[in-house]
Amino acid sequence: MQTFNAIRDLPSYLTGRQISYDSIISRNFYAKRMALKRKTIYWLTQLTGWFLIGLINVIIISSVEGHYPENIVVWLIVCTFGVMSTHLYRAFIKKNKWLELQLRKTIFRIILSSLIIGIGLFCIYLIVNSIVKVSIPEASYTTLTAAINLSGSILFWSLIYFLIHYIENYRKAEIESYIWEAAVKDFELKTLKSQLNPHFMFNALNSIRALIEEDPENAKIAVTRLSNILRYSLKIEKTETVNLEEEMKTVADYLSLEKIRYEERLKYEISNSKDSLGVEIPPMMIQTLVENAIKHGISQQTKGGEITISTFVTNPSAGQASPNLYIKITNTGQIERNSLKNAKGFGIDNTKHRLNLLYGENALFTIKNLDSDRVSAEVIIPIGELKNESYYNR
Repeated sequence: MQTFNAIRDLPSYLTGRQISYDSIISRNFYAKRMALKRKTIYWLTQLTGWFLIGLINVIIISSVEGHYPENIVVWLIVCTFGVMSTHLYRAFIKKNKWLELQLRKTIFRIILSSLIIGIGLFCIYLIVNSIVKVSIPEASYTTLTAAINLSGSILFWSLIYFLIHYIENYRKAEIESYIWEAAVKDFELKTLKSQLNPHFMFNALNSIRALIEEDPENAKIAVTRLSNILRYSLKIEKTETVNLEEEMKTVADYLSLEKIRYEERLKYEISNSKDSLGVEIPPMMIQTLVENAIKHGISQQTKGGEITISTFVTNPSAGQASPNLYIKITNTGQIERNSLKNAKGFGIDNTKHRLNLLYGENALFTIKNLDSDRVSAEVIIPIGELKNESYYNR
């Protein structure tokens, strides 16, 4: 049996994927388009924000000191320098990677930078004011008020800038986490399916070889059944689910081959309701459980035993919107209490893992002793509630 470590092998799995040239061009075009869109939004918000700051200050000063047309000129120049200073401030933040720092280390830097840039803009305000010769009444718009006003504007700009980037980084990390989780699940599912190639093949070939001389016609039929199973195992490489009817054909072929090996020691019965045949299930799941039943049940009995497989659709359970597919496999044999507790058999462990990856907690798998010489494995799958979709199915 193959073993795997999804976290260890996933990077090589991802890099091994074939990405078309058209796909790369499309992604590059999309990235450039998004970058242009972000730049446009940035400049629109920059210009709009500083226009509003200038407009509010002109309105407040005019209401206190009276209307001076020179005030419009002063604040137009100050706001122009404001756009330039915050743009340079943004470049400084990126160059020094402040967005990657912890929040407690960033707060002091933001406050100090806002104060320095605010004082610088206020100095520009004083210089421009003196050039255009607008009076500055001491009792109304004081030096301290103007400095606080401009520093507060820079602080407000900084908070918005950092907040937007923190939200974007959080969403990006969340999306990357989902992508990574989906990729790990996708990789695990494919690795599990790679373990599902029938290891009974050598026994089947030996049985067919012995049958060639005794019964050539049945030997031909057996070869056809074995090729059907191999074709099916190749077909499921790029799919996560198959309809139950396809799976049951493979199970029937598998049991027919095992019948050659065990002869009268193996008896089986398959019963499927018509409404269950079209339901999608994980490929090779039933076949694996049947294989497990023969290996750990029938083969351990001197007189052999019997396997019965039944499938049907049940009504939705309480709180469910969709019906369930019910699969029951009964075989001769016994499972020890420790085996039931640990559930480390390949078929059992594999089934639990795949159901959990595909359906989460919505699917159910149980295995138990029915009586002194029978074991029952039951699977309940919610119809139409697949949780993890493969990369190849998108």
